Amino acid sequence: MNVSTTMWVLTVVGLCVLIAADFLIGGRKPHEVSIKEAGIWTTVWIVLAVLFGAGLLIWGNGQAAGEFFAGYVTEKSLSVDNLFVFVLIMAKFAVPAIYQQRVLMIGVLIALVLRAVFIAAGAAAINSFAWVFFIFGAFLIWTAWKLIQEARAGEEDEDWEEGRLMKAIERRLPSTDTWHGTKMFVRENGKRLATPMLLVMLAIGLTDVLFAVDSIPAIFGLTQDPYIVFTANAFALMGLRQLYFLIVGLLKKLVHLSYGLSVILAFIGVKLVLHGLHETTSLHVPEVSLPVSLGVIFGVLIITTITSLMATRKAAKEAPESGREKTGSENADAQG
Repeated sequence: MNVSTTMWVLTVVGLCVLIAADFLIGGRKPHEVSIKEAGIWTTVWIVLAVLFGAGLLIWGNGQAAGEFFAGYVTEKSLSVDNLFVFVLIMAKFAVPAIYQQRVLMIGVLIALVLRAVFIAAGAAAINSFAWVFFIFGAFLIWTAWKLIQEARAGEEDEDWEEGRLMKAIERRLPSTDTWHGTKMFVRENGKRLATPMLLVMLAIGLTDVLFAVDSIPAIFGLTQDPYIVFTANAFALMGLRQLYFLIVGLLKKLVHLSYGLSVILAFIGVKLVLHGLHETTSLHVPEVSLPVSLGVIFGVLIITTITSLMATRKAAKEAPESGREKTGSENADAQG
């Protein structure tokens, strides 16, 4: 899809207008976000993404629209998994409920800017070196295997461990542990100090960039068009703040999400390797079509959601029964 410089500028300006509207309407005044508000805004962002995809279909072509929707759904799914870590970061910094939406908004904006840099670098690498497909593909397959191993081991961190970069920032940036509303800097005893608000925003933004290490290669496995990669990422990220408040209580019920994402990442990894063989050799290797990719992504997510809800419902039914059995055993021991 050939996108002119004018179209790029109009797209970026349009996204900035949407972000400004989101801030002015829902995020300017610190407040505790209700389920109703989160639901309305989540719906708005999804509708905007659908309208953008429809615009690509009308003014572009069906291939571009299909690639956008495949990329958007994949990035959105990976973002849901990232919300687990966001919950831990919020707990680590003890972020008051009324400030959480501001933290997420700025953190996501930081991530969006940094991801744009990643996308530009990835596009340049792919255009110059076809063997990059093999690296991206192998990395996604390895990431998929790692997700399965963690899911089977039942690894669920109870705390969020700061990375080296975040620790280095905290060591070199004088800060205070006291919250001062939405201020990122305050002056105490003549010294300019960073507040927890700034630190948690950086933590959210930098953590999301780490997640981009697997999500960017994943979407490049669906499309090599930088415009589609960027817009799919943008729409997936911009609705992340509202989605956090909407499904934060449902995250623990998606017990099979890691398995589903591992299947999707492995599938895209194999797709990238096949595409790399097609580009660099004369071998007649099969190319995975876009309809097949869409079918796999949607199918895996639907199955994962259904099995997760069934598993949590079964666990909820078994919990009271095991509790009654334990109580009965304790009573028998006491009588004995």
